[in-house]
Amino acid sequence: MRRQLVFVLLFLAHLVLSQQTVTGIITDENDIRMNAVIVINMSTDQKVLCNSSGEFSIVASRNDELRFVKAGYERASKRVLTDGINSQLTITLTQLPQEIEEVRVVKLKGDLSKDSRTVAKVDKAAQVQEAVGLPQPVGKMREKPAEVKKVLLPMLLGSLDIQGLYDLISGKARKQKRKYQYEDLQEHIAWIRDRVDDDYFVKAGIPVERISEFIEFSFLMKPHIRTFVKAKNLSAVLLRIEETIPLYTERLQQSRK
Repeated sequence: MRRQLVFVLLFLAHLVLSQQTVTGIITDENDIRMNAVIVINMSTDQKVLCNSSGEFSIVASRNDELRFVKAGYERASKRVLTDGINSQLTITLTQLPQEIEEVRVVKLKGDLSKDSRTVAKVDKAAQVQEAVGLPQPVGKMREKPAEVKKVLLPMLLGSLDIQGLYDLISGKARKQKRKYQYEDLQEHIAWIRDRVDDDYFVKAGIPVERISEFIEFSFLMKPHIRTFVKAKNLSAVLLRIEETIPLYTERLQQSRK
């Protein structure tokens, strides 16, 4: 028993000593340091973000693979500690080619009110708000669905909300809630797809036609991802999405058998 304990302790000591903190710098093709790049140790699934100066540090053991991921850039991988000693790494990410939007020739009708909407591509009001820091409206302009509490409780106190009562009885309130939930879901999926190139998902083993389905699957597995979408924190979103990729691809492979 004592020999087994000694063996276990020696094994753990070897494991701990074999781990080292690997540091490095991440740049783009123009040698400009990048920020918010996800660094993943593929052996331990540990994930870190590089800082605003492109610097990172992560614990790794001999021959571990580090993967570097950023939306809009090709993934990069690096094996570390192949000889037990590792100097500071320099990683260069290559930007993915971006498709240029097709130029449309628009025939004007001579009606200024209609033509201005047809050719407008930039939201001037949004530009002004961003430039001068005007506050954005909070929430969405929606009709608020009737709630049981806010309709029935006032009834007990002698106040009757006829419209709210009708919405509850007719099922309108329930339909509104479902509609808003669906709209919010599609909006959150679109927010990610607008900011992350399809190639990011394809290289992870997800077919183009299933990208939206996968994002919805990620929301289901990790509901807090949508909290980061609302906060417009893309780095945090991608960190959590990466964790759901293996589970989704495994289920995808099983469904094909």
